[in-house]
Amino acid sequence: MTALLIDGHLAVGGSGTFDTINPATEEPIGSAADGDAADMDRAIGAARSAFDDSDWSRDVALRVHCLRQLRSALNAEIEALRAITVAEVGAPVSGTYASHLQGPVNDLAFPVDVAENYSWTTDLGVVSPMGITTRRALVREPYGVVGAITPFNFPHQINLAKLGPALAAGNTAVLKPAPETPWCAAEIGRIIAEHTDFPPGVVNIVTSSDPRIGARLSEDARVDLVSFTGSTATGAAVMASAAQSITKVCLELGGKSAFVVLDDADPVRACAAAAMAVSRHAGQGCAFTTRLVVPRDRYDDAVEAAAAAMAGIPVGDPTDPATVCGPLISARQRLRVQGYLDLAVAEGGSFACGGGRPAGLDRGYFIAPTVVRGLDNSARAAREEIFGPVLVVLAHDGDDDAIRIANDSPYGLSAAVWGTDSDRAAVVAARLRTGTVSVNGGVWYSADAPFGGYKQSGNGREMGVAGFEEYLETKVIATAVDL
Repeated sequence: MTALLIDGHLAVGGSGTFDTINPATEEPIGSAADGDAADMDRAIGAARSAFDDSDWSRDVALRVHCLRQLRSALNAEIEALRAITVAEVGAPVSGTYASHLQGPVNDLAFPVDVAENYSWTTDLGVVSPMGITTRRALVREPYGVVGAITPFNFPHQINLAKLGPALAAGNTAVLKPAPETPWCAAEIGRIIAEHTDFPPGVVNIVTSSDPRIGARLSEDARVDLVSFTGSTATGAAVMASAAQSITKVCLELGGKSAFVVLDDADPVRACAAAAMAVSRHAGQGCAFTTRLVVPRDRYDDAVEAAAAAMAGIPVGDPTDPATVCGPLISARQRLRVQGYLDLAVAEGGSFACGGGRPAGLDRGYFIAPTVVRGLDNSARAAREEIFGPVLVVLAHDGDDDAIRIANDSPYGLSAAVWGTDSDRAAVVAARLRTGTVSVNGGVWYSADAPFGGYKQSGNGREMGVAGFEEYLETKVIATAVDL
């Protein structure tokens, strides 16, 4: 059983425990502490006291020391964390060597280095506004208490992408992870309690079977900033709740990203890349490119190429190093994805491959990688986030039309462009209203690159210096001087 971390102590949950389920087998693998409203109240209070009454917010060296301890301790237990991640998240084990585990742990170095070298105070020089000679200093300082609410799909990456910069910037934090993946967060709490010098209350982690417990972070006036990753609908609710106390919100929300293939691209290579991109981790990625936008006169070839690539993607046991597409996280999520597949058919689409449970996988929350053909961009299956290994192929009539289709979405998280003429592809990329764009397979994901979206994909950025600065307030101090 795992525990809560509140005020420096590992604690049982006020509601007892709840099961955590292996999505590949549908079997319980253990239990997690089930926090209640009183636990969350204590966690927020502890974070508030640690910020207001300790030197944490002012002691950069202490923050650097503690976060480097955490990174080292996580690496020391990386194999145990890998087993937990595969079992609880259903993440293919190959992914734990990259964005599911080892990448995020190693990326903790970035916000630590930023904090250690950051210009916390900038001299703006001497001026004489209104005839008063004044020296001005721009000071950056932490917001205060950060409430972090995280989803199930990449728990280590998202938990650490919030905790790392928030703590490095001098804030204290309360983390509420998704009910489906409590262990990944609770293990961070245990390691902090057992192997680091974080002062009590600086980091608090409350796991709970009740997703409403996280909502308390956006309702409590003691919380100064809420960082949320999840669905757009829930993000809107977080924003509305936080508005009651004018609490800052950073939101990383949904996506329905377009993979634009230009008419000079190699369609087989491009469509194979698109198929692989949407099949990783069973398509459970908000930035995955789930709309394949191809030239109309190459449509049938593109569908055939995507389906051939999809059919060859290894699906199944996430402990198998060859597996690319593991299970969805839960029975509920599998039913949701299947519902969208049924809807696609009702809207006039058909499947070039997939469309339901893979053959031979009668247990586990699996959906076969699926290519949907025959829809246009007005279909719900082409507009709404499915969060499964589903690629909808759409036809375009030239660059301007492709850009129109790509931008015709309430979302604006990511995109991809493929074409032989790199200058032409760059022009298309520049016209896409998204936070990130991959051109010809370029990788935008890294610790130093800010990530976030336009439109209903959220506001603010995570990672990079921009992500670090989301957790800072700006103050100007003006001192009259006698020259």
